[in-house]
Amino acid sequence: MATILLGAQWGDEGKGKVVDHLSAKADLVVRFQGGNNAGHSLWVGGKKTVLHLIPSGILHSRTRCLIGEGVVLDPQVLFHEISGLKQAGVFQDERERILVSERAHLILPVLKEVDLIRENSSRGTSGHIGTTGRGIGPAYEAKARRVGIRVIDLYSDDATLLGKLDRLHDAFAHHFDPDTLNEIRVRTWALIPGFRRSLEPLMVDSTALLKHAHDSGQEVLFEGAQGVMLDLDHGTYPYVTSSFTTAPSAGIGAAFPKILRSSRVIGVAKVYLTRVGSGDFPTEMRGDHDPDEVRIGEAIRKAGGEFGATTGRPRRIGWQDLVALRHAVEVGGIDEIALMKGDVLCGLDEMGGVFKVATAYEGADGTRSDRFPARAEILSKLKPVYENFPIWKHAHPDDPAFATLIARIEDFIGVPVRFVGFGPDREQILER
Repeated sequence: MATILLGAQWGDEGKGKVVDHLSAKADLVVRFQGGNNAGHSLWVGGKKTVLHLIPSGILHSRTRCLIGEGVVLDPQVLFHEISGLKQAGVFQDERERILVSERAHLILPVLKEVDLIRENSSRGTSGHIGTTGRGIGPAYEAKARRVGIRVIDLYSDDATLLGKLDRLHDAFAHHFDPDTLNEIRVRTWALIPGFRRSLEPLMVDSTALLKHAHDSGQEVLFEGAQGVMLDLDHGTYPYVTSSFTTAPSAGIGAAFPKILRSSRVIGVAKVYLTRVGSGDFPTEMRGDHDPDEVRIGEAIRKAGGEFGATTGRPRRIGWQDLVALRHAVEVGGIDEIALMKGDVLCGLDEMGGVFKVATAYEGADGTRSDRFPARAEILSKLKPVYENFPIWKHAHPDDPAFATLIARIEDFIGVPVRFVGFGPDREQILER
């Protein structure tokens, strides 16, 4: 049996908590796209663990974790995470718990340097995406240009590997002066022995691994990074991530599509909305339609700890948008929703007792639509059409006000809200 877990908004929805919950019954948790631009925060026993590459199921001792070939892998980040988990007593030997696809592409120094150069040069322009600067976009670019370096390539003979590294560096040489590029080449080659030594015991043929899991009836959980609204095809292009974040991508990024034919797809959404980086979203609390929104957004950001787990950037805050959520459900292949962080709004005086939910957009000419537009540049020009709901005392289905909100969400998006998270800790989640 396979389950796919996706973000149903612009990321940061609380996926890590849901993965941790579902991993209690999983034999294998598979990360299938993205890189260390994702950050999943887990609270267990009052202790916070932040993961960027290793799947969130690692905190369950029976569960093995696979980093699939759809992921772009920064070995230095992986080794740092492994070291931290060892120090925390999560495991003693990573070889028993962590697996890495031999076909996963590597994020090397030149790719991180290029990412930072592009981010800095585009800042203040319409072309500024607001990436994490971790080299993820250039790594996927190198992959598409057929100059990328995979885990398995590390074990070529030195001459062959040097040739592949030369092709990678030459593809991005126009960003650097010759001396800088040569320094990057030397620095990269110095890292190779450590990469070889540490990755070899973790390296697997992921197709063979997943076929065995499928044939032996194991429970497999596929963990997505980012969110459907950042998908390269279906998100708010061009303000999107560099990989595909919908359910079909799990079969591609983990190399055994057959295992997904009868899979269950869960989308994780926060009660309210957040976004980092560039790109508009209609319900953002900018004060365009209500001057009190800015103050409300600041209160939610503070109460919810809405700062990036990877970069620490403050997240932009918005009201719930059911038009966008239904779009994510449809294009993401989502069967049910996990609704998170409703507890953040309990007792928040700035809310004024009212929670807003967008169910349509109104254009400048007064026409209304309940479909999410394909052109990102028109989003800032749309006025959300809201329905008002009373704030709940407890973010729990037994609370009548919260139950009313859940019913409206289900009616609009067409799939059930199956899970409800009502606090940060591991136990504060229920299945309806």
